[in-house]
Amino acid sequence: MALFVLSDTHLSFGTDKPMDVFGKRWNGYMNRIKEEWEATVEEGDTVVIPGDISWGMNFEQAKEDLLFLDSLPGKKLISKGNHDYWWATKAKQDAFYKEQGITTLELLYNCAYKVGNYMVCGSRGWYTDDHNSPKDSDYMKIVNREVGRMELSIAAANKIDAEAEKLMFLHFPPLYGDYVCDEIVQCLINHNIKRCYYGHIHGNYEAEPVTEYKGIEFFIVSADYLNFKPFKIE
Repeated sequence: MALFVLSDTHLSFGTDKPMDVFGKRWNGYMNRIKEEWEATVEEGDTVVIPGDISWGMNFEQAKEDLLFLDSLPGKKLISKGNHDYWWATKAKQDAFYKEQGITTLELLYNCAYKVGNYMVCGSRGWYTDDHNSPKDSDYMKIVNREVGRMELSIAAANKIDAEAEKLMFLHFPPLYGDYVCDEIVQCLINHNIKRCYYGHIHGNYEAEPVTEYKGIEFFIVSADYLNFKPFKIE
């Protein structure tokens, strides 16, 4: 019952938006995801997918991508990225999955899951700082909302097993280059979380796989960075 992570699958079976325009590493990436996944993950395993799952704009466009994930081995814990425009409420997603016969996808959203000796926690996070936020966005409002969702996930984990190691899965990196989201990092420190996994970053294949900051290890797990092979958490 192993635990894996693979972010930013950017599937596009139902849309015409392949990722190979972003570099040759993305050539044939959906076939590569299938091959690497099936060679790595077994039926009893769990894979966390922290956002940017599908390019679909709605359920109809994302349907083939979600059915594709459902067909792969293991349970999938999925959270929202900045490109998951198809995302809807839990009630709507649950209804859609039931309608389509999808049985292996679960939402990592204001909740937590126990996988082996770990508690899986997560949220979207936030990446851009106050000076570079999208137009008309409220940086601190978004950051505080995401910290609140992290807190809800951590509280849920503590109710299930307060002694198990808590792992945090975010879409946006809490730190990257000179940027640090102090509020998110402080939340991790407050709850003694020592490992955090993030995606969102593409094309920087020279980046270190693990960055240590204030006693926390931060892992980049974007699909292209990992050559589309789910990363096993030891």
